[in-house]
Amino acid sequence: MKKITKQTYLDWYQNMLFWRKFEDKLASVYIQQKVRGFLHLYNGQEAILAGALHAMDLTKDKMITAYRNHVQPIGMGEDPKKVMAELYGKSTGTSKGMGGSMHIFSKEFRFYGGHGIVGGQIPLGAGLAFGDKYNNTGGVTLTCFGDGAARQGSLHEAFNLAMLWKLPVIFICENNGYAMGTSVERTANHTDIWKLGLGYEMPCGPVDAMNPIKVAEAIDEALDRARRGDGPTFLEMKTYRYRGHSMSDAQHYRTKDEVEEYKKVDPITQVKDIILEKGYATAEELAIIDKEVKAKVKECEQFAEDSPYPETQQMYDMVYEQEDYPFIS
Repeated sequence: MKKITKQTYLDWYQNMLFWRKFEDKLASVYIQQKVRGFLHLYNGQEAILAGALHAMDLTKDKMITAYRNHVQPIGMGEDPKKVMAELYGKSTGTSKGMGGSMHIFSKEFRFYGGHGIVGGQIPLGAGLAFGDKYNNTGGVTLTCFGDGAARQGSLHEAFNLAMLWKLPVIFICENNGYAMGTSVERTANHTDIWKLGLGYEMPCGPVDAMNPIKVAEAIDEALDRARRGDGPTFLEMKTYRYRGHSMSDAQHYRTKDEVEEYKKVDPITQVKDIILEKGYATAEELAIIDKEVKAKVKECEQFAEDSPYPETQQMYDMVYEQEDYPFIS
C-alpha cells in the first residue's frame, strides 16, 4: 500500500471536511427546496471513501454504490460544481440535470452510480468486474451497499457467481447500523453481516470504518487479492451516519445521546487530532484549510444557482431512437 504520510493526513482532512461541508450545504438548500426529491447524506461515513481512495488505482478501478452517492464521484475526480448542479437539476450537472440526487454518474471517472433500487447495484458491480476480467484490464470494482441491502436476494446471487468466476470485485457493506430506520438487531438473527461471505468461502471480515487507515489497509489487501486473480472479498465497514437515512427521516429509532457518543470518534476529528499531535500542521494552518473548504463549497453553490435549467428539447434528446426499427410499419 502507498505509504501514509504527512501529506496523506492533510489531504484526508481537507477532502473529508469538504465532503462534510458539501453535504451540509445540500441539507441547507434542500430545506429551501432548491434540491428536490429524496436526499441521503454521507455525514460520518467519510473515512470509508478516504481510505478506499488511498488504496485504489484511479486510472482503472471503478466504484458503484447506492443513493448515498454525492461525494464518491468528487473523490474520484469529478468536478464538485457539476455534482452540485446535478442535484439542483441544472443542465450543467453530471447528467445534465436528468439524474438528480440518487443517480450521480461519471463514466469519465469510472463512477457508475448512484442507484435508487435497494441492492440493485450489487449484481451490476459484479458485472463491471466481469467486464474487467474478460477484457483483462487489471481493474477492480468496489461495490458498496448499506446494511439494509445485505438482506436482498441479489446479494447472494452476485456472491455466488463472483466466487465461481473469481471476479475482481470488492463487496463493501457500509453498515451504519440502521438501514432505513431499523437496527440490524431487528432485521436478522446475527449482527455480524460480514459472516454472510463465509457461506461462499469468500474472504471476509469487519473493518473499523471510522478510521481511514483501517479502511485503506483492508481495501489494499482486497485489491491485491483481486488483481492476483484470486477473486472477491466482502468487507463490513462498521460506520455511523450522523444524519437521518434521508432528509425526511425523523430519527425516532435512536437518541441524540447516541449520536453524540459516535461523534467522539468522528473520522474528521480523528485525523485532525493526529495532524496536531504529530505537528503536521498548526491549528492556524488548519483554520486556513477550513476557510478554503467553505469558499469552495460556496463556489459550487453559486455555480449551481447560476446554471440554467435544461431546455424542454433535452427531454427528447435523451430518448434513444432507431430510425430503421424493423417492427413498426
